[in-house]
Amino acid sequence: MNFSGATSIYFNGNIYTVGKDFTKANALVIKNDRLIYVGTDEIALRFRTENTSVIDLNGKTVLPGLIEGHTHFGWLSQSLVEIDALFKQKEDILEEVKKKAETVKPGEWILGRGWNNEIWEQSNFPTKEELDLAAPNNPVCIIRTCCHAYWVNSTALDLAKINKETLSPEGGEIIRHKDGSPAGVLVDTAGDQLTSIIPPYEGENQRNALLKGQEHLLEFGFTSIMDAGATVDEISAMKQLCETKKMDIRLYVYAKEGETANYYYKKGLEVGLYENHLTVRGIKFFADGSSGARSAYLLEDYNDRPGHKGNGRYTEKELYDNVREARINGFQISIHANGDGATEMVIDAYTKVLDELPLENNRYRIEHYQLLTPKHIEKAVEYKFIPSMQTVQCTSDRLMMEERMGKDSGRLERAYLWRDIIDAGLHIVNGSDAPVELVNPYHGFYAAVTRKGRDGQPEGGWYPNQCMTREEALKAATIWAAEAQFEENIKGSLEEGKLADFTVIDRDYMICDIEEIKDINAEMTVIGGKTVYFKE
Repeated sequence: MNFSGATSIYFNGNIYTVGKDFTKANALVIKNDRLIYVGTDEIALRFRTENTSVIDLNGKTVLPGLIEGHTHFGWLSQSLVEIDALFKQKEDILEEVKKKAETVKPGEWILGRGWNNEIWEQSNFPTKEELDLAAPNNPVCIIRTCCHAYWVNSTALDLAKINKETLSPEGGEIIRHKDGSPAGVLVDTAGDQLTSIIPPYEGENQRNALLKGQEHLLEFGFTSIMDAGATVDEISAMKQLCETKKMDIRLYVYAKEGETANYYYKKGLEVGLYENHLTVRGIKFFADGSSGARSAYLLEDYNDRPGHKGNGRYTEKELYDNVREARINGFQISIHANGDGATEMVIDAYTKVLDELPLENNRYRIEHYQLLTPKHIEKAVEYKFIPSMQTVQCTSDRLMMEERMGKDSGRLERAYLWRDIIDAGLHIVNGSDAPVELVNPYHGFYAAVTRKGRDGQPEGGWYPNQCMTREEALKAATIWAAEAQFEENIKGSLEEGKLADFTVIDRDYMICDIEEIKDINAEMTVIGGKTVYFKE
């Protein structure tokens, strides 16, 4: 063993390597951005020279750098500079809009994210008239927590030229008053006409927002993220930050369907740029919307809206054509599918294309994968698809899902089937879908192992037979997430030769009281051997 050249040594730690045998270690030795030894203090300290930085972990618990398995980096970053409506009552949101209207110029857009009608006393969709009173001289757009519905005022609708005569587009719906006029909520593609006229984040504003997003992620111990659909402009801003070495977090980016996908089909894959800080090798599609907005595409009607099955974004042929084009161009594919109808369409498109154009190591992903039939799991196992799921959505959406699916329909027993999926041999990738949910990964760990929300409800867990183990929940945010990015050989576990990415937390995740998991805090985040966050 060569004991020379160590840049830094971390010793006296409680280190979960998440290696093949889920072993523990006491020390890490780093040379530049890689781990050159993982093991005992005695051997690790033999690497010390006069130029080596030596850090005593004081018995603290160390995890491999956490990988946010499904987030929207641009949206998350923007949400930090817009009106925060997450988990807030309607009256409080309207008050925030009113305050904002008093500080901006007439005609300037007021934007926000996070409203959820399901937590309001009156759970019906909000209206444009309510926003009109709060901001009569400004266009307003507040995006629902699921990111599949837009609450807008009359000024915004007028600017978008959406009125009584405007038809709902394929894959979307204009919610209307009884007289047929727009009520103020646009679902899925019905919002495209509106969002196309909202001034985009550009230049320094965009880069500053991304840096705020990065700072937020590092505070939780994230060292890598999967960005579930970015535009050319967003990717360009990320590249500029990487070039100036302001972007520490590692970005695994999926190009957004449409124009950005077409751009990358011509350009080709970008893998491991900026010393493994940016990769673009996948295309992200949306097959449907969300259950909360009643736009997830179901095989059967919504329990609380008979005659309505949701909104598929593509026909079967259109989805097949998109998958085939991505396959021909050599890109990994990720498709958003909430409802069982959408999941069926995705699996049919995937299998049809792969039967025609075989690709053994496809690692095609199905995002959300919330409502399943046995066939959906069997086919995923057969073709080795990757289920990308968000454990916090199960616990925050459970009451809404009971209304949408019906408590006695039998469908809830087919929702969020983590145990069945893992037992079938698949590896789940966990994420938050932030800004749809809070990005805090320890909320996700807690939901995974208890099937309870942060309020500890329901007692005993919601369908607790589907819980993960603590080890599985950790793998879903580390090595399994790395596999989904073709990067398990460089990250996801703390092993010699891999990137020196890790986080130090304030208690022992594997043995602390299960109710404490949600309260874990990160105390240090290290990426490539560089400390990028330290809690004072």
